[in-house]
Amino acid sequence: MTLREHVALSVAQLAQWASRQFGFGGGTNLPGRIARRVAPDVLRHQAQRLNGGVMLISGTNGKTTTSRMIAAICSQQGQPALHNRAGANLITGLTAATLDLGIWGAPQYNRALFEVDEAHLPAAIAETQPRVVLLLNLFRDQLDRYGEVDTLAAKWQKVLATLPSTSTVVLNADDPAIADLATGLQAKVLFYGLEDTRHGNDALRHAADSIFCRRCGQPYSYDPAYYGHIGRYYCPACGHRRPEPHIVLRQLELDGTRGSTLRVVLNQAQGQQALELNLPLPGLYNALNALAAIAATSALDVPLPIIRAALEQFSAAFGRIERFDYQQKQVLMALIKNPIGASETVRMITSGSQAPLNLMIAINDKIADGTDVSWLWDADFEALAGHTQKIVVSGTRAADMANRLKYAGIDQQQIHVEPDLAQAFDLAIANDTALTMLPTYTAMLEMREVLVDRGVLKPFWES
Repeated sequence: MTLREHVALSVAQLAQWASRQFGFGGGTNLPGRIARRVAPDVLRHQAQRLNGGVMLISGTNGKTTTSRMIAAICSQQGQPALHNRAGANLITGLTAATLDLGIWGAPQYNRALFEVDEAHLPAAIAETQPRVVLLLNLFRDQLDRYGEVDTLAAKWQKVLATLPSTSTVVLNADDPAIADLATGLQAKVLFYGLEDTRHGNDALRHAADSIFCRRCGQPYSYDPAYYGHIGRYYCPACGHRRPEPHIVLRQLELDGTRGSTLRVVLNQAQGQQALELNLPLPGLYNALNALAAIAATSALDVPLPIIRAALEQFSAAFGRIERFDYQQKQVLMALIKNPIGASETVRMITSGSQAPLNLMIAINDKIADGTDVSWLWDADFEALAGHTQKIVVSGTRAADMANRLKYAGIDQQQIHVEPDLAQAFDLAIANDTALTMLPTYTAMLEMREVLVDRGVLKPFWES
């Protein structure tokens, strides 16, 4: 490194220490901004210090959970990776994470694992020249920030084409926009996908995005669709269809909010291998996150017994599927932030549920959430009808959420509006039953601050 980069990282380290010492936050973004202002190429040069290379993970849903799964697998292997574990996934967050490499002497890690915001992926690829890129899915998320799915896909396609043949791109075969990114790449491509059709529907739901053929523009047919536009798609007009995946989730057994059992088949150059594991995370989407983690770590030649051991003792990232006890009651907190994620979370908490649910739903419209909350009308909150006993709604858009629940067919006597998050939590936890919390991103962080102050949880950068 140059003297300028040493100075940049030293000042950034001081800023990170001060931020944590004086309670300003986790120091997960500001130090990166400072370092990049002093030495704009600092991330590029830090990445070059890693002999094992860099892995980037991006997509609309599942980035944090999947990257943590991969980090757990690397640790199980005895080769822990540098990781932006707190979820700061802008280019400044990646830069701040490299402070953990150290400044003087040999780096503290051999490889890095970065979760990357969708809009920042092109810059992250250009600056880190990754060994592996894992792309999960593309859904409409924050239209006020990103625009439509095809806009992002075109930007990703352009930057992926710059990767050399020594890189590997791991793609979700079940997402048409993601699978099509394989076209024209020099890099090696691995596809992963679900083939247990019991978890699908015959037709697309209204929240689907990539519904038109990437070749001829005619509507895709699905056999089946799993959720949104994710599924086994084909074009009746021109014959374009989902590619055959190399890593296949052959059989999936879901067990409500408790977890799932996966049987995965890997078709590799050295032959076919099978992996069976019990995942302690619930929901179809978490099973697919695990499948993505298996595919990505297979690209690093991690032995299957190590992958199994890591995933079978995995716990989710803060706020994603976070469980804790409060006043001798069980609390489950699950992040929601867009139509598909919210719909699948509702599907998870209502699947196999026998007792009526005690819910708190907290909707904010701050910049990190997306200021456009029209997505609430695309999410399948109708599935809650008949499954609830009480719903407390909170956050800056509490009234909007209450209105959405009314039109979803929820008994209005069950709906209680309390914009203040701490008071809403106290109102919800007053019930004698377990509590399920569904917050958007900033609502989750604010709610965690309340719980940290009450001594229930640790700060997110320590989780």
